[in-house]
Amino acid sequence: MNAFDELMAYTLTHGDPAFIHQHVVDAQMAQTATDATKPIGITFALAGLYLHCERSFTGRQVQLAHMTMGQRKREWPKFVLPPNRGSVTAGDVLAAAPGPQRDRAIEAWAASVWSSYRDANRQTIIQLLRLYDLAS
Repeated sequence: MNAFDELMAYTLTHGDPAFIHQHVVDAQMAQTATDATKPIGITFALAGLYLHCERSFTGRQVQLAHMTMGQRKREWPKFVLPPNRGSVTAGDVLAAAPGPQRDRAIEAWAASVWSSYRDANRQTIIQLLRLYDLAS
């Protein structure tokens, strides 16, 4: 089992009502995206990272935002895929001790990935989220 799969198992059995699992999914998708990745995957990952890192949404709130976004079919924006996608990886997170230390590492991973995308993509995400009343 690879580090991402182990983190998926960890967060799915976490029992945390904030649902940190969502941040793991979004960080992994954004960090590993390629030009062949479906635009909806990148869009939802970046929306989730923005909402969490800049608007302090919990994973559960991000999940609900994704559900709202998914109700309306649209053409998803094209995003700039930075060459460096953050300094923290799933392996780094998995190396942290389970519990509060690993949970903090998940937060650091999400922040690291969002930071790598932010400058080139923040305004596009905000404009999109405004269409759903999810950004001010």
